[in-house]
This record gives sequence, structure tokens and C-alpha cells, in this order.
Amino acid sequence: MDRTVEVRTPESIAFRYELAGLGSRFLALIVDQAIQFATLGAIFGGIILAASRLPKHLAPDAAEKLGESFAVAFIITVAFAVLFGYFILSEAVWNGQTPGKRLLGIRVVRDGGYPIDFGASLIRNLIRVGEALVGYYILAAISALISPENKRLGDHAAGTIVVRDARLAAPRSLGTRDEEPTYASTAYLAGEERALIKRFLERRDTLTPDRRMELAAHLAARVRGRVPPDLAGLEDEPLLERL
Repeated sequence: MDRTVEVRTPESIAFRYELAGLGSRFLALIVDQAIQFATLGAIFGGIILAASRLPKHLAPDAAEKLGESFAVAFIITVAFAVLFGYFILSEAVWNGQTPGKRLLGIRVVRDGGYPIDFGASLIRNLIRVGEALVGYYILAAISALISPENKRLGDHAAGTIVVRDARLAAPRSLGTRDEEPTYASTAYLAGEERALIKRFLERRDTLTPDRRMELAAHLAARVRGRVPPDLAGLEDEPLLERL
């Protein structure tokens, strides 16, 4: 079920998001788990292949048993790191997205609409461990269905929501040299986003430095993935100014 949520900052700048539905979140999870299982298969296949080429009976029985214990501990550690570290690191460093979320056009943000940080990603994905073990996310699905903001248990604990990226029309084709360049805001931003950026640029001098940086980071995070590489590499405020 898709729903919307509106977040209003103290500066009266309102952000409206379309919340990601249960279906799109589940499909993103399937994609991510396919990547995880392929990664684990490659790792364990390599371990088995390497072990099969080792000479047999090189160590006494006690040392051999100790080595087997270390091997089991290593395998468990690798499995946990791939199955859950994958989500933590992907969302923390890829602006709230995993490969599956990116494919489905959804991302994780904080309750206030700001980009997710490592702490929030860590909390929501550690709780994922329990959600996955209890009926394969059945509790997470129930929580998302009854929550007005489609929140699973991890989202409640971390203070996050999962939203859809804005769907935009294709950029206008190039004509004469007098037309807007391809990085113009009309090509890459929705009307609501253009209004938000304009309002921020007009009022930024009245904000405290910390608040100014926070709002700039939030607005830039919404559009950075859609602009050309030369613009995406800019700092937050210069990017907004160019748009």
C-alpha cells in the first residue's frame, strides 16, 4: 500500500514524499538477497576449492579439530557480514539505497526527510536480524501494514522511512544553442523540487550555519543521483545553485 507523508521544517519548507509500498520493498529485498546468495556461493565455493587442494593429515588430531573450529567460526562470520553488513554499508554509503532499492527506485531517509547516517543504518539493519529469523519478515510486514508511515520494526527503532524517488519526465531534446543546457533544473527536477530549492536559496542567509548545511545536504541528496556527473561531484550548495 502506497501512502504519502509531508515533513515541514522549522523554516516552513515542506517536503512531501511518496512512501514505498510493501510490494516494492519486498521486491528490492529479493534482488538484494539474490546478490547476497551469489556472493556467498562464490566465497564458499572458493574456500571449498582451496581446502580440497590442501595436503591431508598435516596436523595432529587436536590441531586439526581446532582448525575446523576456526573454519566454522570464519564461515559464520562471513555469512553474517554478507547477509547483514551488506545492508548496513550499502544504505550508509549509497545515500539510503542498496542495489535492490536502487533498481526499484526507493531509498531510506530519516524521519525528518534528511539523508540516513551510519548509526540509523546500523540500528535498522541489526533489528533486521530478528525480523528475518522470525517467520521470514512476517513481523516486519505486519508492522509496515499497520503503520501510517509503512514502517517496519527496524524503521521504528532507527527513526527512518522508506520513500520513492521522484519520477520525472525525460529531459527535453536539444535544439538551438539558445535553449537551456541539459543540466537545467527543468530537465532534471520536478516542479515541487525547483520551488523547494528556490525557497532555500532565498532564505539560506537567515539560517544558522548548521541548519543551512543540513537543509542543503537534504535537498542535494534528493537530486544528486539524477544530474550529470560534473554536477553530481559538486558540494551541496554549489550543486543547488547550478540547478
